[in-house]
Amino acid sequence: MKMKMKMKINKNTVGVVGLGYVGLTLATVLAESGYKIIGIEKRKEVVDLTNKGIPHFSETGLRESLSRSVNKREFVAAEKFDRDSSCQIYIITVGTPLDDNGNARLDMVRNASKQVAENMADGALVILRSTLKLGTSKEVVLPILRKTKKKFHLAMCPERTLEGNALNELRTLPQIVGADDEESREKASKFFKNITSSVIQVSSFETAELIKLVDNTYRDVQFGFANEVAKICDAYSLNAMEVISSGKLGYSRTNVAIPGLVGGPCLEKDPHILYQSGVDKGIKMEITKAARSTNEVQPIETTNFMVDSLKSRGFSGRIKASILGLAFKGVPETDDLRGSMSLKVLENLRNSNCKFDIRLYDPVISNKDLASKFPNDKVCASIDEAIDDAMLVVVCNNHKDFSRLDLISIKNRMHPKGFIYDYWNHYSHLNNAKFNEFYYALGNSGGSDL
Repeated sequence: MKMKMKMKINKNTVGVVGLGYVGLTLATVLAESGYKIIGIEKRKEVVDLTNKGIPHFSETGLRESLSRSVNKREFVAAEKFDRDSSCQIYIITVGTPLDDNGNARLDMVRNASKQVAENMADGALVILRSTLKLGTSKEVVLPILRKTKKKFHLAMCPERTLEGNALNELRTLPQIVGADDEESREKASKFFKNITSSVIQVSSFETAELIKLVDNTYRDVQFGFANEVAKICDAYSLNAMEVISSGKLGYSRTNVAIPGLVGGPCLEKDPHILYQSGVDKGIKMEITKAARSTNEVQPIETTNFMVDSLKSRGFSGRIKASILGLAFKGVPETDDLRGSMSLKVLENLRNSNCKFDIRLYDPVISNKDLASKFPNDKVCASIDEAIDDAMLVVVCNNHKDFSRLDLISIKNRMHPKGFIYDYWNHYSHLNNAKFNEFYYALGNSGGSDL
């Protein structure tokens, strides 16, 4: 199927392969910076939405920006490149999800590279934006482009933006540019300087690949340690928030993270890719592995606690349980379910020996989307609806709406013997004995008075 062009191809035309979270945000910022964008996406429904100026996910400011670009004919989406037209610049932004063995899948990167190789003319600049296992740029993408016998420049420029603040960070964060030759680094740097004032050149593809993996794994390790602190606080009936926040005051050498569910499309994946990159060279990155393991086992350990607590309260038969916050994070807010540990919590509750009637509520994800993804559960239009007569309420992300709730009001709406489990310690600062045995939080569920 040929793409019917709605714009004239020129030297400022950029082909973006993959219109997911990474590709669509970058393409929109580039369109508003003076480039003409051809976005390639195999999902027809995404192509159709994009050409209407409607993003297929929630991102602050994206709908307005995309709509402006589409209406001005600066951005057009299609399922394939037009064989009769070539771009001067290509950006590959497709996903690299993990396979069953914990390795990054490269089939989408290979397919995107082949599409670019077929479409590009001599002298094209090809930029890799996907998260890659070390060596992928050189060992997978480079050979595909070289088979064409065309002249080209290749650079690895990893995406590092924060969902919910992507449009701003694309213009403000330093951009990493890695390549094995100076000319490719210079061309890619010149390109990115049109949207951001700070560009950092590094000496090789692998250096740029590793920077992305290190950045995200560092955060995963930090959170993993915080979650271990929460575990020992639970065991000794201590308050992890008190321990962590008190230790920071006036003591600049300590900045322990806040415990919580740790997932999302990057943190649940990138540590595995880094670990496997080490295994390829005979290196076992034990801290990386241990932190990810701690963060992955947490939903199992905590849901076991919830189930035991429900049984100790005498609940049997059908148990009404409410899950608040399905997206992988609440700040900055997103509707992204990829890698969400909330789904692991939900799965583990379902797989326990209790029978649950599940209610779901998320402040950002639409009821329609939740209902289509979870057809066997009740989707609620409000927090009040979700918690009415609930025996268990689980707060799974840190959306600001949850921190504004009144704990007494929640208690009064719930079953008299029910309780809250809060992964994000929204109310751990409340020093009130009346909430004892009603409110548990991660790192504060050992039975101590609040």
